[in-house]
Amino acid sequence: MSSDLSIRFVTRQDYDRWLPLWDGYNAFYGRSGATALSPDITRMTWARFFDAYEPVHGLVAESGGELLGLTHYLFHRSTTAIEPSCYLQDLFTSEAARGKGVGRALINGVYEQAKLAGLSRVYWQTHETNLTAMQLYDKVAERSGFVVYRKLF
Repeated sequence: MSSDLSIRFVTRQDYDRWLPLWDGYNAFYGRSGATALSPDITRMTWARFFDAYEPVHGLVAESGGELLGLTHYLFHRSTTAIEPSCYLQDLFTSEAARGKGVGRALINGVYEQAKLAGLSRVYWQTHETNLTAMQLYDKVAERSGFVVYRKLF
């Protein structure tokens, strides 16, 4: 990746360049076409980045004026620590940027924001079939061994 890669907070002016990455992320997890997220969810997600009362944050990776990736994370309380934890919820890079350090740079950007906020824990989950991403994750974090259960209503 070129040396002009920057990781920065998403701005309101980024929407048109952020949206294709967001759509790509959702498509990767099967949320496209008939199973796509409601446009209301996309609008609310975007609005949360700019609401000081929301604990949801967005970073983007930019190079040469092009957005190459995104990550969204949130701070939340826990019953097992005094300080909040950081949950890295979404991470996506454009296909052309994969394998070039963009994902690692985005994760490191979240680490830096968590440290600046006084947090000592960042965690995330991925699908068990996301083997390519897991090769990176195994290098930048520890696998916790926890299994995620859910019930949708």
